[in-house]
Amino acid sequence: MTSTGPARAVDAGVERATLDKAAAENFPVAPFYLPRSWRDDLMAVYGFARLVDDIGDGDLAPGGADVRLLGVSAEEAEDRLVLLDAFEADLLRAFDPGGPEPRHPLLLRLRPLVRRHGLTPEPFLGLIAANRQDQLVKRYATYDDLLAYCELSANPIGRLVLAVTGTATPERIRRSDAICTALQIVEHLQDVAEDFGRDRIYLPATDMKLFHVREADLAAPTAGASVRALIAYQAQRARDLLDEGAPLVGSVHGRLKVLLAGFVAGGRAAVHAIAAAEYDVLPGPPKPGKLQLLREAGATLRGKG
Repeated sequence: MTSTGPARAVDAGVERATLDKAAAENFPVAPFYLPRSWRDDLMAVYGFARLVDDIGDGDLAPGGADVRLLGVSAEEAEDRLVLLDAFEADLLRAFDPGGPEPRHPLLLRLRPLVRRHGLTPEPFLGLIAANRQDQLVKRYATYDDLLAYCELSANPIGRLVLAVTGTATPERIRRSDAICTALQIVEHLQDVAEDFGRDRIYLPATDMKLFHVREADLAAPTAGASVRALIAYQAQRARDLLDEGAPLVGSVHGRLKVLLAGFVAGGRAAVHAIAAAEYDVLPGPPKPGKLQLLREAGATLRGKG
């Protein structure tokens, strides 16, 4: 049943609270220059991804509207795995044309684009699986382990962008995966201190050992030489992945080319900001300025990295 009156107003407020977070991302989510249909579809994908991350990070109020919409009690909502299970059950309603509508408005937004683009549940389920993993896995032993996590937590977004714009090919998916993994690594580098406060470390243990970094070093107000060297090492990995993925931009045309250049530029500008902070990410996430973003976007569009 479609919400009406006060209930619909609550639903709209819940949607807006999540979608407004798009402005704070390192990359453009659904910029104005895209066709309206693309913007709507990309915002629907973003809304899903943002909400599942909020659930995984424990950012939903136990008695809040999001929790009520998912049919979870305030007591049950203390368990993030219960919330993620409820979220997955509601997601699958978007893929069942003969069944009831999703309860959450952000999942209801997915239903038209699922039909229009013939989307499958797998990319969405991957994002949920990544957040389940966050509840169970707090450390990553190797870089390969971290890449496997990024396969769930980041790469589905790029694949959905290609699906929504009707441009997916095996080679483009490969390039997109490199870009998305790089963006995830960059976000981890920006958020080392915040993640450590949540008892999560996304720096591979083998690399920490290589650079003589102890977990206690990540709790310092500023980074010492060993932590900075480790961050620089990971930042170079992100640069290399962005360079590997950048030819994706030249493989498409028009406004999609500008959008994908924005993704690459956002990652490169964030890496530049980390470097400009001399790889000291512990006081807070280094953020790129607009001028640096524009420079990187122009260089990416010209095929220069």
